[in-house]
Amino acid sequence: MSGFISTTPAEQQAMLARIGVATLDDLFRDLPAKHYRPTLDLPPGLSEMEAWQSLRALSETNLDLDRHPSFLGAGAYRHYAPAAIGHLVSRAEFLTSYTPYQPEVSQGTLQAIYEWQSIVCALTGMDVSNASVYDAGTGVGEAARMACALTRRHRVLVLDTVNPSYRDVLATYTSGPGIEVVTVPAWRREGDGTLSRVTDFTPWIDGSVACLIVQQPNFLGWMEQVDGLAAALATTGGILVVVADPVSLAVLRSPGEYGAGIVTAEGKWTGGPVDFGGPLVGMFACRRDYVRQMPGRIVGATVDGDGRPGYVLTLATREQHIRREKATSNICTAEALIALATTIYLCQLGPQGLREVAGQSIAKARYLATEIGRLPGYAVLPTAPWLYEVPIRCPRPAADVNRALLAEGIVGGFDLGQYSPDLADALLLCCTEVTSRADIDRLVRVLRTL
Repeated sequence: MSGFISTTPAEQQAMLARIGVATLDDLFRDLPAKHYRPTLDLPPGLSEMEAWQSLRALSETNLDLDRHPSFLGAGAYRHYAPAAIGHLVSRAEFLTSYTPYQPEVSQGTLQAIYEWQSIVCALTGMDVSNASVYDAGTGVGEAARMACALTRRHRVLVLDTVNPSYRDVLATYTSGPGIEVVTVPAWRREGDGTLSRVTDFTPWIDGSVACLIVQQPNFLGWMEQVDGLAAALATTGGILVVVADPVSLAVLRSPGEYGAGIVTAEGKWTGGPVDFGGPLVGMFACRRDYVRQMPGRIVGATVDGDGRPGYVLTLATREQHIRREKATSNICTAEALIALATTIYLCQLGPQGLREVAGQSIAKARYLATEIGRLPGYAVLPTAPWLYEVPIRCPRPAADVNRALLAEGIVGGFDLGQYSPDLADALLLCCTEVTSRADIDRLVRVLRTL
């Protein structure tokens, strides 16, 4: 991409004359005055050193999660990234963002993507993976579009325990093509304040449904009852779509084992920092017979004329990404650099290492739940089995609890009142392998004083 080159006054006047106006003010006359600012009220310029000092001072106002305990998850998770990741992804041959259309000069990038695809298939139990999508949210939208194309239907079911941000992206994706999205309740709050979950979704499934989207574990940290869903959908020709978590797949059955047809997941946290949420990388995989409707790019292994192994973009042609009428989706590229970081992470840890990460996270979350359960006024909401993210009930609004924690230098959990008014007194707390026992004890001490 070329740098920005401003137009000269003479060039501006020539363009204005061509479109028939005299000044820039005339060009933008239709804009309300309150929104039109011909000049920007900017402070005086700074030297490089002054700009660095100013930016450094601003950065110091952020909470450093290496020095402040954090129990915030809700879709973004802190994991330890081995030092080798930063070194390897910084190599010059991986930093180019251009698409590897020319395989003869792109074998390193293509092989890295192929390894990513292989790992995604191994984790999810699917037959085919693509080179990645932008994030798990776009993966959900693409999965719905893909299921509708495969079934030639225009009705999608999604459980209300799927991450609300993903459901927002789904609503955007489906608004254009006229796909109907039906949100299915998967939990309810009883009169005594306890939560109960719904486990039978078969009454919602009929011949008009293209797919059912579930998250495992779900947004509340609970395990969904997934057994039998794929079979129920299969009787009417529908598809089970699963939003997975890569770390949890080290200890849970893969979605392929319980009949999922399409799987998406967020891969950023296995290899990358929380980083204010981005850039992200979405895992996307499916059964072999669905591959022609899969979004994005696919790298395949082959041999050249001399019988040597090599890698190429396969199945999807370049024209599919350029000519809109032939495209199967909006995804025409891949988050290859972030996918590479995740690939290096998963290769370094291996299956046993990933199970260790999951096991430590689960053990620490169990300790957290036990300690909080002993506090007067607090309670774990034991509606369903959970792994390393758990909702707790507070004696006061969760937003107040979070503010009090922040005043003590602790990043609290996700305020579930933002998710549902029925959960205004509930916090979603998360532990990973980087959460220490000292962090948990400190949190509990502060909660005891509130």
